[in-house]
Amino acid sequence: MDLSAYAELAVRLANAANGEEEAADGTNSHNIGTLDGLRSMLTDLEFPDTQVTRGDLDSMRALRIEFRKIFAASAEGNDTEAVERLNALLVQHPVHPEFSRHDDQPWHLHLTQGGGVADRYAAGSAMGLSMLLAQLGTDRLGVCAAASCQRVFIDASTNRSRRYCGERCASRANVTALRARRRSGPPDVLPTAAV
Repeated sequence: MDLSAYAELAVRLANAANGEEEAADGTNSHNIGTLDGLRSMLTDLEFPDTQVTRGDLDSMRALRIEFRKIFAASAEGNDTEAVERLNALLVQHPVHPEFSRHDDQPWHLHLTQGGGVADRYAAGSAMGLSMLLAQLGTDRLGVCAAASCQRVFIDASTNRSRRYCGERCASRANVTALRARRRSGPPDVLPTAAV
């Protein structure tokens, strides 16, 4: 069972726009402001033909907030809070693995499909994040350091150095820093010709 894919579900939900807000980095983030937006996100994430209700939408929005709090606590170095919040999700949304075989693949583990949309999503996401944190450490969850972006990410770098959600934010931050250095530094002096 590849739980990193389940952990990525937490990232995708935490980065989903919630109605009136849009992705700060200009990417096409999912928008769970409407039932259609939630259906679109679930279909894109291989939860096809999932029936969703207004209650599911509200539950997924609450789950989004909880995942954002977990990433924020981890990014701030508060691993105790991050783990307590993650443990609370695991208790609230228990995980039940089962063997499965499909698409000509060998037997492998999946998480059972019990409960509502938010229960299934939360169980897989929380279990994936838990396994990832147990293997890599709690300092692997981050919030983008770009001032205009609040997207979350999982730092899979070998030296734990990731600071931005993606290349676009990293490039923008580098350009902004370069411009700031140029403004605050001494003016460029052009060489004069010898007389």
